[in-house]
Amino acid sequence: MGWFYYVIRAFSWLTLKTLTRYRVQGRENIPASEPLLVVSNHLSNADPLLIAASFNRKAMFMAKKELFRSRIIGAFLSSGAFPISRGQMGGRAMRQSLELLAGGGVLAVFPEGMRSPTSQIGPAMPGVALIAVRSGAPVLPVAITGTEQFGRRDWLWHRPAINISIGTPIRIPAPDGKLTKEKLAELTDGIMEHIAAMLPQQYRGLYAGGEPVGT
Repeated sequence: MGWFYYVIRAFSWLTLKTLTRYRVQGRENIPASEPLLVVSNHLSNADPLLIAASFNRKAMFMAKKELFRSRIIGAFLSSGAFPISRGQMGGRAMRQSLELLAGGGVLAVFPEGMRSPTSQIGPAMPGVALIAVRSGAPVLPVAITGTEQFGRRDWLWHRPAINISIGTPIRIPAPDGKLTKEKLAELTDGIMEHIAAMLPQQYRGLYAGGEPVGT
């Protein structure tokens, strides 16, 4: 089903160009070949499609395991996603993530673990920092605005402005000594602050201040 990813990507791009005011900034910041951990805020179920349409490399996403219960739906989803339990990073999901990155692939993660009900960035889970540290892959911050409007019944009549900003890759410094929960939380906050820095103030939420971690 690998071909299905590219069909959906093309359809998503065409839909965005036709029905919305779609803009991508920073596409030149996407490395051509090295492993990449893409991290983004999360406003809508359409966000994975937006990222897929905006990237010139195939990205694999984490999706809640409930979506894979149907064999048919699961078969299609597996072309661009693998299952994960909501709210936790299981051993299998971690292994898949590290194997994908070790092979030079692109992994896209929404660290909040769920769509924001307020459009502001909420608390992020530390799994993203753990993947970054264990894999050594550069982190690519992505900021999305506008997709929350897809939840409105009349969005089609307004041609919503959909913006995706792609930042420059950052390296998460390897911590000295033991990787504690506190250190993971600190690293995660730093990653989220990179995303927040690219967003309008009203989207930044918990990460409106502070100094980003990484270089």
